[in-house]
Amino acid sequence: MERKGNLELAKGSEHVVTEIIEYLTDSVVSKRILSKVTGSVTASALDVGTQVEERISHFDNYIQIIDGSAELTIDIEKFTLTRGQGIIIPANSNYIFNANKQFKMVSTIIKSGYED
Repeated sequence: MERKGNLELAKGSEHVVTEIIEYLTDSVVSKRILSKVTGSVTASALDVGTQVEERISHFDNYIQIIDGSAELTIDIEKFTLTRGQGIIIPANSNYIFNANKQFKMVSTIIKSGYED
């Protein structure tokens, strides 16, 4: 089950990013931090045993793990990322997240600059 928050965080108010989303049993929970035509920042929490199904990233997508440990496959290469680690999923790549353990991440997508 995947749930997404519809509203952005309030601008000009501080927050603790690991606390704006909570783990929910058997679910992927996402909260939009900021969303613009040129990109977005989203925090997500994946419960153990959940998966973000295979997707194609049409834009560069910077992922930072903020809690736990994540298994990520980009095209055919597998990565294990732990708290504090980040990786860029290149534009036009296939990717899958598997939650062998609970984890939280922040995803930053940049949709501009591809016209160069």
